[in-house]
Amino acid sequence: MWAAHDVRLHHTGLKRFRHPAVGDLTLAFEALPVPTDPGLTLTAMSAEPGTSSADGLTLLASWAATLDGSRRPDGEPGNDRSPSHRP
Repeated sequence: MWAAHDVRLHHTGLKRFRHPAVGDLTLAFEALPVPTDPGLTLTAMSAEPGTSSADGLTLLASWAATLDGSRRPDGEPGNDRSPSHRP
């Protein structure tokens, strides 16, 4: 059965995920081959603006920014820098 399965490589399309905290996400993807390293592919994914998927990604990104003390969500340095090193 596997031998008869016609599998094709898809370079663009939609992927659906179910994240335990934010629920269902539908993300567009594009696979980009890396010319300097044959066989290596970079895959970029994004959500359509204004969708629940975009809201879910924004929420996940805000959590990641909160967990990373080196940067605040606005991109400015976080609390890990001592006052003597601030401009």
